[in-house]
Amino acid sequence: MFTGLVEAKGALVRRTQHGRDARLVLRGDLVGPGKDPIVLGESIAVDGVCLTVAAIVEPGGPGATVFEADASSETLAKTTLGSLAPGASVNLERALPIGGRLGGHLVSGHVDGVGRVREKNPSGAALQVVFEAPAELARFIAPKGSICVSGVSLTVNGVSGSAFDVMLVPHTRDKTSLDALAVGAQVNLEVDVLARYVARLLEVGRAADPSDAGSRADDSPDSRLLDRLRAAGYV
Repeated sequence: MFTGLVEAKGALVRRTQHGRDARLVLRGDLVGPGKDPIVLGESIAVDGVCLTVAAIVEPGGPGATVFEADASSETLAKTTLGSLAPGASVNLERALPIGGRLGGHLVSGHVDGVGRVREKNPSGAALQVVFEAPAELARFIAPKGSICVSGVSLTVNGVSGSAFDVMLVPHTRDKTSLDALAVGAQVNLEVDVLARYVARLLEVGRAADPSDAGSRADDSPDSRLLDRLRAAGYV
């Protein structure tokens, strides 16, 4: 698991195709005081995509860490990693250690879909960015909820159809790649896992048969829970 708090703004050094798959070589300042060295087999989120360290070219220390990771054809096709050019900036985060501080929100590194930058509007020192999400993800995105955009945990300001907007504060603009994205650029999106479970709960509640087991659906524990969620304004 990850938090969506980017540890380093790295870069894709090169890619080597192996049929439909690819070996990615990435560089980023991931090792420093108080941090354990990168090890083979550990997970690192690259623009929000969970990848496994397959080789270590440079372990870090006084210089940046350079590591290799394999990306399957599915990963390349379903995320922005498939179109990433050598030299492109990427957001890097190592997996959350047990007992670590959860400053963003729980992120799995499993991308739900690819969105696009629709608008960028300056707002003082901050930057408002409007993203267009795939239509099937719109129901999981809610105002003041969380969303992971290319590995960055962000708070949703507003939602309009399949579009949503966020505010990038100066720190986020400086420490991640989001500030440099042009209108039309693609981004990896991962919706809040809690939204997925609430949606599933609703689906199960609607599918319940009132005559099943001789009980009424609206008297079931799931239905009563849904009523409480609605009353609280969550659904």
